[in-house]
Amino acid sequence: MKRFYLAVLIALSAVFTVNAAIEVYEFDSPAQEEAFKKLGKELRCPKCQNNNIADSNAGLAQDLRLKVYDMLKDGKSEDEIVDYMIARYGNFVTYDPPLSASTLILWVGPLLFVVIGFTVLVVRSRKPRSATESVTLDRDEEARLAALLSDEETDNKNKDNNG
Repeated sequence: MKRFYLAVLIALSAVFTVNAAIEVYEFDSPAQEEAFKKLGKELRCPKCQNNNIADSNAGLAQDLRLKVYDMLKDGKSEDEIVDYMIARYGNFVTYDPPLSASTLILWVGPLLFVVIGFTVLVVRSRKPRSATESVTLDRDEEARLAALLSDEETDNKNKDNNG
């Protein structure tokens, strides 16, 4: 029975090591390897959305790395590979999308946000403050204000004397 448990333990540990395998790609030249590394950093994983395909462990990223490797082995240029990925997954697959009608908000949006924010700040700073504006009271309001202030002064004196 001990041998059975030992065999199961060894089989399970072998399964976990197989799952942690590292992908190894063999290239014809160092230039191909550099192009592969560069494209791996430039192309975004469509599933992870914030990782490049070199850093992502998603199955889709593994497929994209394999596709980049195969295309490099077939003699495709970096631009051809990027164009293929954009045609397949859209401009989102690159971290630096081209300027087009559909990506215009990505390029102009931050600048527009800063300009609008600065304009709002300038307009608000030039607006007269309501606290500094003069307020005119009629005679009844002045009499009522004077009565309230005198009551407040009387209350404060009583507190000081008692306290």
